[in-house]
Amino acid sequence: MKKKSDFLSGLISGIPIGLGYLSVSFGFGIMAVNAGLSVLEAFMISLTNLTSAGQAAGVDIIAANGPLIEMAAVQFVINIRYALMAISLSQKLSSKFTFRHRLLAAYGITDEIFAVCSAKDGEVSPLFMYGVIFISTLGWVLGTFLGAFSGELLPSSVTAALGIMLYGMFTAIIIPPARKQKSILFVVIIAAALSIACKYLVRSLSGGLSVIICAIISAALAAVIFPKEDDE
Repeated sequence: MKKKSDFLSGLISGIPIGLGYLSVSFGFGIMAVNAGLSVLEAFMISLTNLTSAGQAAGVDIIAANGPLIEMAAVQFVINIRYALMAISLSQKLSSKFTFRHRLLAAYGITDEIFAVCSAKDGEVSPLFMYGVIFISTLGWVLGTFLGAFSGELLPSSVTAALGIMLYGMFTAIIIPPARKQKSILFVVIIAAALSIACKYLVRSLSGGLSVIICAIISAALAAVIFPKEDDE
């Protein structure tokens, strides 16, 4: 009974995430088919890669026929934060989290799932985390399928408008913390300025390399200008 209770509790806690993912991944599905991917390919990308920013950047590289090394480097830079989240979350995991459970749970560590599990009172059991991951993944994959399927049927003018949804999510993620911390606002502004410069001044630079350059330079500058003390 306790096992069922933990899984059900995870499902309930993950419902808001699943609903949010459902609407946002709809935009990714449209983006994917607009880039030339099939509905099945878009579906499989969301099922095997639960990372919105990584998926968006990956689709751009696929559309541009970029090399695999570029894809790997971009995904590493964009998704390295999940490794740090996993290390932090490991302090709250119950003793039931064996090595096998940790490997399975690593698949579903996203910003939102990490936040829900970290905010949970007490230890996090494997079944609770699986419940959160399941409902969140279901929303992300279903939204991708619906978006990709609609993208093949709707007029290009409509799909172009709906494709903005994914970028709306990115904006919603960065604005709240940027209003609270000058360092984050600085990184956002520098990264945006560098991205524009790469787009219009260095046209030979691919989208993937542009992401890597912008991320590394903006983060390095922020580390120098806004250093944190050890006790922080």
